[in-house]
Amino acid sequence: MPLEEFSSSFPTMRREAIYADSKVQFAGHETFPLRLLWLKKAFDAVKDGAPSGTFQEHDAIARFGVGRNMAMSMRHWALASGFFEEGERLIAPTSLGRLLLADDGLDPFLERPATIWLCHWHIAATPEITTTAFHAFNALTAIEFDSATLIDDLYKIVTTKGWRATRGTLKRDVEVFLRSYVRKGGALNEDAAEPLLAELGLVREARLGGWYEFVRGPKPNLPDGVFAYGLADFWSRQGGASTIGAEQICYAPGSPGRVFKLDEDSVITRLMQLAELTNDAWQWTDTAGLRQVQKRADVDPLVMVASAYRRRRTISVAA
Repeated sequence: MPLEEFSSSFPTMRREAIYADSKVQFAGHETFPLRLLWLKKAFDAVKDGAPSGTFQEHDAIARFGVGRNMAMSMRHWALASGFFEEGERLIAPTSLGRLLLADDGLDPFLERPATIWLCHWHIAATPEITTTAFHAFNALTAIEFDSATLIDDLYKIVTTKGWRATRGTLKRDVEVFLRSYVRKGGALNEDAAEPLLAELGLVREARLGGWYEFVRGPKPNLPDGVFAYGLADFWSRQGGASTIGAEQICYAPGSPGRVFKLDEDSVITRLMQLAELTNDAWQWTDTAGLRQVQKRADVDPLVMVASAYRRRRTISVAA
C-alpha cells in the first residue's frame, strides 16, 4: 500500500494524536548539527558519571576542544542519541553507549554504519528531545517537502497543542534538522565537518528552490540486528503484546518502516528473517491474510545490537 494512501487510514496518523502527552523540544542544539567525534568526546568526559553541568562549566572549552555553545550542543546530541542519560543531576552513558563507545567497545570512533543507524533511531523514533526530526520522519506523508512547509506544519501543531515555541525557534530547528541529514557537495568548510547523520543518505536535495526528499528503499547498510533493535523498542512502546502487525511495523509513527524509511517489501523481507536472527524467539506468520510477528520469548536488545557488528547472524535469546 502506498504511504500516502495508508497515512489517511492508519488510526494513529492524525498528526496531533501521534504526540499524545509526550514531551517535546525544539532547541538545545545551539544551532549545531551532530558531528562525528562529539559522542566519543562526550563518552570520555562522563564515562564514570559526571555532573550535568560538565558541558557548561568554565573548563568545558578545554575539556572538549570546542566553544561553550558547541559543548552545550554536544550534551544535547549525546542525550538525543540514546547513548547517554541524565538523572539526579548526573549524566552518564547508557548500557548501549558503553557497549559502543568504550575504548574496547564495538565502535568507539563511530566508524560503522550500524552505530549511526542506532543514533538515528533514537533521534527520530520519539519526539522528546528532537521533535522536528520525529515529526519529519513520522508525520510528513509526502516524499518531497520544503522547509517552509515543514515549519508551517509544526507551527500548526504547536498552536493546537499549546506548546511553547515561536515560529523563529521552529525555523532554526528545521534548519538544524536539514543540516544534520542532508549531505552538502563541494569543498569542506567548518560547517560541513560532515554531520554524522548525513552519512545515512536519508534526506537529499530534490530540486532547486529548497525542496528535499526522503530516500525510501531497502537500506542495504542497515544491519538486521539494528532493525531488530528498533523493532524491539517500537514494540515495547506499543504495549509489548505477544504479536504485532506488519502494517504497524511498516507505517505507524515511530515504527522501523517510518524511521528507517524502508519500503514495505524491504520491511517484510527483514521480518521473514527474524526467526533465524532470534533463534525462533520471534516468528513471522502470514496466514489467511493476517501478517504479523509473534513473540515466543524475549530477546535482549543489546544482544541484537552486538549481532550487527559481527558476521554471524544468529543472536541469543535473553535468559
